[in-house]
Amino acid sequence: MSTAPKIRQFDLIAFDWDGTLFDSTQIITRCIQAAVQDVGGAKPSDTAAAYVIGMALMPALAHAAPDVPKEKYPLLGERYRFHYQQHVNDISLFDGILPMLHALRERQHVLTVATGKSRKGLTEALNTVQLQGLFDASRTADETAGKPNPLMLHELMGEFGVPPERTLMVGDTTHDLEMAKRAGCPSVGVSYGAHDHSEFAALQPRFVAHTVRDLHDWLLVNG
Repeated sequence: MSTAPKIRQFDLIAFDWDGTLFDSTQIITRCIQAAVQDVGGAKPSDTAAAYVIGMALMPALAHAAPDVPKEKYPLLGERYRFHYQQHVNDISLFDGILPMLHALRERQHVLTVATGKSRKGLTEALNTVQLQGLFDASRTADETAGKPNPLMLHELMGEFGVPPERTLMVGDTTHDLEMAKRAGCPSVGVSYGAHDHSEFAALQPRFVAHTVRDLHDWLLVNG
């Protein structure tokens, strides 16, 4: 017997990408650290490198490497992209994400992506066979504004005519949850990604999922 409500609580669900759908946090952290060291900066701690995941690339790298001069930022970005490309095939969806997305599509939610990734990187990922047709729209930081600016959520809501109270943001960082709050949207945090979930409380997510199964179950009952 299904536990899903007859009426959806949210018409549009926006998912963050890295650390929420894709198990990429450790790889991105290592690539940030390697890129900073390549240009002569001090290696950021794991916490400092992971903190910037989800932000637009250049602001993220600048935040992670405060001792790197601005004139080296283009090279810093190039080195990050170099290291990331070495590991891109090592990144995969968290177990359970695909069944969850298919279940939400059966419920006729509008499924979208709101990410700090580049459009090029997201398009490459969305073109994989397993993800084709699962998402109705997406926005990236390089075509709108980086998190926590709410522009990408505003654009997604506007595209489908969905008000903030009927839109849910799901993410693994305080950047995601703050973006939702600024957009007037409810949010759900996941604790298995980049940020310590103890930091989420001030941003008032409706729920914090500790596993993909937790997230799946909560969305089917409360989404």
